[in-house]
Amino acid sequence: MRRAFAVLIYFCCLAAFSFAQTADELIAKNIAARGGMEKMKAIKTLRMTGKFDGDGITATVGQENERPNLVRETFSLQGMVVIQAYDGSTGWHIQPFGGKKTPELMGEDDLRDLLLDADFDGPLVDYKEKGNTVEYLGHDVVDGDDALRLKITLKNGDIIYDYLDPDTFIEIRKEIQQFIRGSQRDRVMEFGSYKPVNGVMYPFSISQGPRNHPDAQTVTVRKMEANVTIDPADFNLPPSLRSGEKTSGMVGIH
Repeated sequence: MRRAFAVLIYFCCLAAFSFAQTADELIAKNIAARGGMEKMKAIKTLRMTGKFDGDGITATVGQENERPNLVRETFSLQGMVVIQAYDGSTGWHIQPFGGKKTPELMGEDDLRDLLLDADFDGPLVDYKEKGNTVEYLGHDVVDGDDALRLKITLKNGDIIYDYLDPDTFIEIRKEIQQFIRGSQRDRVMEFGSYKPVNGVMYPFSISQGPRNHPDAQTVTVRKMEANVTIDPADFNLPPSLRSGEKTSGMVGIH
């Protein structure tokens, strides 16, 4: 009886190890499909401009990223520009449509989406060092087509279900679950029209929305440049907030 139990434990452990290995193998294939780790790490900055369509409006959007985790995003409409940025420790924004034209610190809840965009290579790359865990959940279906499903649990407890094309291993869909003050916030993102930038594949069409309407908002990338010079002031906390930061505390990753 003991021997049978020991054999059972052995095979359970072996199965679990194989399952984990499968997740790592899929991550390796995804990285290779995107251009390979060497080319990815050779990109130090990114600048994107594009068109936003959704909610009955069309606007111009922009995003700048710099390693390791700096990001600035803009949303321009009717002569007004929404700005949100993260300098590696603190998030801030300007929301002129709400009548607020001066910079303000972002709250931790509002910062969550921006932190996902600040992750330069995405949560799969170097996931262990980032404190994430990844599980392979097997095959699933996205818009009637087969897909490989990965579950990413972020360091902060939020969950991302990542869907890879089984032929190319490129990411085609992402379901994000964020747990905020006892409630769950969900959204779906879909990726397409991949093109190479400095030898690395990036999606030039990104849609997002609720599960029943994932294409509610679409960003079509018009231009993406790699290794451009970015002014540090684009990310840095504005001078008007620096004294308040010392007294109010920094808002960022905890």
